[in-house]
Amino acid sequence: MSALEPRVSQGASSEQDPARTQGGILGSAYRTLSFGMISCIFLIAFEATAVGTAMPVAARELDGVGLYAFAFSAYFTTSLFGMVLSGQWCDRQGPLRPLAVGIGAFAAGLVCSGTASLMGVFVLGRAVQGFGGGLVIVALYVVVSRAYEERLRPAIMAAFAASWVVPSIVGPLAAGTVTEHLGWRWVFLGIPVLVVVPLAVALPAIRRSASGPVDPDAPPAAFDRRRIRLALGISVGAGLLQYAAQDLRWLSLLPAAAGAGLLVPAVLGLLPRGTYRARRGLPAVVLLRGVAAGSFIAAESFVPLMLVTQRGLSPTLAGFSLALGGLTWAGGSWIQSKGRVAPYRERLMVAGMVMVSAAIAGAPAVLLPWVPVWTLALAWGIGCLGMGLVIGSTSVLLLKLSAPEEAGANSAALQISDALANVVLLAAGGAAFAALGGGAVGAGHTVSAAAGGAGASHPAAFVVVFLPMSAVALVGAWVATRLHAPAPPGSAAAGLPRGD
Repeated sequence: MSALEPRVSQGASSEQDPARTQGGILGSAYRTLSFGMISCIFLIAFEATAVGTAMPVAARELDGVGLYAFAFSAYFTTSLFGMVLSGQWCDRQGPLRPLAVGIGAFAAGLVCSGTASLMGVFVLGRAVQGFGGGLVIVALYVVVSRAYEERLRPAIMAAFAASWVVPSIVGPLAAGTVTEHLGWRWVFLGIPVLVVVPLAVALPAIRRSASGPVDPDAPPAAFDRRRIRLALGISVGAGLLQYAAQDLRWLSLLPAAAGAGLLVPAVLGLLPRGTYRARRGLPAVVLLRGVAAGSFIAAESFVPLMLVTQRGLSPTLAGFSLALGGLTWAGGSWIQSKGRVAPYRERLMVAGMVMVSAAIAGAPAVLLPWVPVWTLALAWGIGCLGMGLVIGSTSVLLLKLSAPEEAGANSAALQISDALANVVLLAAGGAAFAALGGGAVGAGHTVSAAAGGAGASHPAAFVVVFLPMSAVALVGAWVATRLHAPAPPGSAAAGLPRGD
């Protein structure tokens, strides 16, 4: 069977069944499942946008500003382990259990952080939450691969992207209001209560359409202990790299070297062979996901800080400058979901990565005082449109190139590439930012804010973040030309030059 031929998953027939697919993902056959899954994504998105608003207040009250960065890195590092474990768990027993356990761990982590009286306990809660998030995101991808016909997968991925629009706009404002009037703890404690409804809706529907192993007659396989060890290695290695990037001393080279020593063999063992050579087909899809997500998120993390310290915007206005991006991201994902654009998917992804690169390169223009601030919001909207085209398409292509029994492992690889690129490129960007005096930007802003002006110190610290990330995104445009799997030997297309 060719790698590009449609795969038949449990719970989804390869035949076009009009009665089953009528109405698309909101038709009678899929409505309950789609509602439950979209609701889960919505709440995860709301948490992601809301917690960032409450985090500074929590760190100050817990006297833990020194551990502030670890509250973020703990989530990412444990999520890497959760992704690998979820991939194996889904391939062996189906996505139902890892999804239920993951949502439970996600909620438990929120409760742990929301009730913490010490910053160490708060960070522990974030780590538990990250583990649950890693389990959930891979399990949801496996549900899509098993429960939805191939032609419906772009639409459900577009719905996932649309689920981020309202949280990206409302989340910071709602979290700020709750933090101001009720306290930061309720930002963390309120979300687990909201998880109950979508969980109650989604799990029975998943049990009916996507539970159990791919081949129920096959004997249950044991977990791959080697992959579990590699998953631990990648989590610990990522944590060490982040620690080293936040402490720019010669002694930090030791944890950096140890982190790299753990990461490199773990990554080579967990991602598809040929990923870092952009080998055609699945490896290139996995690499593109990391290149796109890592470059964009690493750059976006510095946008609000740049607007606050260099142009004097309030944190609320700086956050709202990115609101347009939520709409255009969903728009890009909607465009890639249309059946008529499927033959041009790779071209759209190349164009999307060019948009991302241009948006990141253009962002530092607001460092010039005569450039209107609104131009950054416009540029970022264009970049988010490109991200919507690329991220949704990588998910669709990954499931198309995966056999049913490989959907969990390959979905885990896609998410690992995404999360690991975020960790590595954020660490690199943060180190470059600090090396050029970025740590003094906050102090400069405090002084200038007291005087009523915008901080203007160290603009070069932002430039050395954005321009390299733009170059990384441009590499992604080249990777996007290599997404077609190699033609099978002996086929008519096999003799045509492919650029390998």
